[in-house]
Amino acid sequence: MANNESEIILKVGLDEEKVPVSIDWVAKDGGVDKPKDAKAFMLSIWDTTESTALRIDLWTKKMMVDEMNDFFFQTYMTMADTYMRATQFEEIANEMREFAKGLKAKMEAEMQKKEQL
Repeated sequence: MANNESEIILKVGLDEEKVPVSIDWVAKDGGVDKPKDAKAFMLSIWDTTESTALRIDLWTKKMMVDEMNDFFFQTYMTMADTYMRATQFEEIANEMREFAKGLKAKMEAEMQKKEQL
């Protein structure tokens, strides 16, 4: 058992239909002492008993499509960095980054098509 503990607190405000309208988070050990606003979060947890990934993905009504595109691109890029640090498989991490860059180009093309309508 660990001698120390650290806490990350997420609070999700919901409307009457239980749709997220606000997300606030605090991580005192990470230097975030006061609640900080967010429009989305993705939480992945590895279940050691079931050997499966569990996820919680939430975003508020205020999250715009262009912000979601940026959020996904940046998430893919940081996942590649994390994967590299955890495995030292540089070639695979670079493939993940290249995939993310290709996906970003497709996202931008979709946004341009949408704007032209």
